[in-house]
Amino acid sequence: MESKSFEPIILYEDNHLLVVVKQQNMLSQADKSGDEDLLSLLKEYIKDKYKKPGNVFLGLVHRLDRPTGGVMVFARTSKAAERLSQQIREGDFIKKYFAVVEGIPKDNANRLIHYLMKDTDTNTVVLAPSTLQGAKKCILDYKVLESVERYSFIEITLITGRSHQARVQLKSIGHPIVGDQRYGGATAPNLALWAYELKFVHPTTNKHMAFKVFPPQNKVWQTFNVDRYVNVFKPD
Repeated sequence: MESKSFEPIILYEDNHLLVVVKQQNMLSQADKSGDEDLLSLLKEYIKDKYKKPGNVFLGLVHRLDRPTGGVMVFARTSKAAERLSQQIREGDFIKKYFAVVEGIPKDNANRLIHYLMKDTDTNTVVLAPSTLQGAKKCILDYKVLESVERYSFIEITLITGRSHQARVQLKSIGHPIVGDQRYGGATAPNLALWAYELKFVHPTTNKHMAFKVFPPQNKVWQTFNVDRYVNVFKPD
């Protein structure tokens, strides 16, 4: 029996953009592991759907860590890729996440600013002095939406987009993300970090685009009233 072909969850598609839902534990793009990755699968999807010969262009303008799922946009033209990348550089590309963290932060809302350094050999990120060569400044805003017993449901707005940024910054203030065993989080089937909202300006029409998507319907998220904050799209 042939394996089932890849069927992406498409939120929006036109000649310039492809907005999709990345599943948790899938790579955004290929790495040395050789595991299945979203970028390659989407290229095959476009090639098959539109009967395109040869290599298919699809620009990866931002990434999600492997264990993180949620909404992503890909560029179908080089013009779209450049204009979306410019929005990212200028801070006009808005990425918001939901997370469930351990404990209850003392501040109901706050901005976290750290310098981080990535160890490529271990694929881990650590806090670093601002003066250390290669250290990258990382900024995020968080807001506590709900708290239940020893867990909090928070919204995160990334101001910068560094690898493992939210995971390390939240751990640094004593509130690791549930399911993040790499950075000290409580055991859970999956990382409780989900890219639920994406906002940007369409690269050719200049229309403001906004997409929201529910996190997985499992026990970690069902502890909280997620419907109160997202009521647009629920994947099966």
